[in-house]
Amino acid sequence: MIVLKDILYKVKIDAVYGNTDTLINAVHFDSRKVSLDDVFVAVPGTTVDGHDYITKSIESGAIAVICERMPAELINGVTYISVENAHHALAIMASNFYDNPSKKLKLIGVTGTNGKTTVASLLYELFKKAGYKTGLLSTVKVMVGQDRHPATHTTPDPMAINGYLKSMNLAGVEYCFMEVSSHGIDQQRTAGLEFVGGVFSNLTHDHLDYHHSFAAYRDVKKRFFDELSPKAFALVNVDDKNGAFMFQNTKAKKVTYALKNYADYKAQILENQFNGLLLKIDNNEVWSKLIGNFNAYNLLAVYAVAVELGLEKMEVLQYLSELESVGGRFEYFISQNEITAIVDYAHTPDALKNVLETINTIRTGNENLITVVGCGGDRDAAKRPLMANIAASLSNKAIFTSDNPRTEDPEKILQEMEAGVQPQFYNKTLTILDRRQAIRTACQLAQKKDIILIAGKGHENYQEINGVRKEFDDMKIVTELLNNMNQHSQGNA
Repeated sequence: MIVLKDILYKVKIDAVYGNTDTLINAVHFDSRKVSLDDVFVAVPGTTVDGHDYITKSIESGAIAVICERMPAELINGVTYISVENAHHALAIMASNFYDNPSKKLKLIGVTGTNGKTTVASLLYELFKKAGYKTGLLSTVKVMVGQDRHPATHTTPDPMAINGYLKSMNLAGVEYCFMEVSSHGIDQQRTAGLEFVGGVFSNLTHDHLDYHHSFAAYRDVKKRFFDELSPKAFALVNVDDKNGAFMFQNTKAKKVTYALKNYADYKAQILENQFNGLLLKIDNNEVWSKLIGNFNAYNLLAVYAVAVELGLEKMEVLQYLSELESVGGRFEYFISQNEITAIVDYAHTPDALKNVLETINTIRTGNENLITVVGCGGDRDAAKRPLMANIAASLSNKAIFTSDNPRTEDPEKILQEMEAGVQPQFYNKTLTILDRRQAIRTACQLAQKKDIILIAGKGHENYQEINGVRKEFDDMKIVTELLNNMNQHSQGNA
């Protein structure tokens, strides 16, 4: 157990009712998890307000309540503390509760619209190859050294983040690479963490359902760099027009990377093929198994972070050449009848455009490119028509289908996608509600040497419909379908 006042260190407190010298067992912001001698933090959410569950938490055994608004009735024996911001208080308390674990390793945060997962995951793998005990907090997975844990959010809640970091401390982890989402920054999930470095990849249309405007989305990303310490470094992609903006108020060391503009770390693409990239970085050539311009940026960011953290340049280039692609990020399979199926997480207009342009750059033009794409429900609806038009304009055939409709009507989502297609591309599109049937249709349309892109879900192994998650793995399904079709064609030969 720990003394309540010790975990309130650096929390901005407005008022206290009761005793802060009391011993507490755990900190929770979900009243369903509260038990005897716990602290309940009443966090206001987008759909549920924790203040409505203060009474329930006390009935479950909470001995202290942290809130933004004091309840009308205060119960004797319970400590009530009002704070300026419950989200921020929760993050600071989480860090204190676990004895500030971010200070006992080197934590690097990666933010931006696209590339966060790839950069963080590749850094984890590179530092592991270099012989360091390493941790990862990503959309795909959480790694505490060699131990894998399931990932539920791009940026977990503060208790989960600090719990994982504490486990990393106990496991002797020296470096941790963490995806930092705009939601995570806005909801103060990273408050109280000490980062030695931050990376900005790019900024394009996404999450405008939450942030309401691109400027607000950009400003939230910038806040991450504003809060870095003078001892940290801020690594920014200056080929993105928002890169310089991220630097404006940061106290961290400013470091840049780019393919096009002058930068501290510069790369040039010498070859771009389906079997990999040949890059020139710092006047040294390196071959990578990764594919596409967007991965050239990702690899350059990884190189820059590794060098900034003190690794030797030639050693880093060697490890870069050994790195494999991240699951669900331009992951591909070539069937026996030479159809290439690519699965990618591209779920924003810019990410989809980047993937399709990469494929079109590499292919000869004699093959057909068939794209299967959908848009998630209960998320930014403004990107739906944009993504549909990109798919239709850059593919020979675009099949619109369900992604994760969640609680939305999937037919409505598809209608909003179809509305964005320019008239000259109408005859290149099909709409098939069932995702498995859409993938099957793409496989049936594909001929020898053709390319199928299945976009939007990437690494996800489920499909969420009406709040229920059912097993669904794009790569597994397309692989089975193409293999079965190949066996069937051989049987008819």
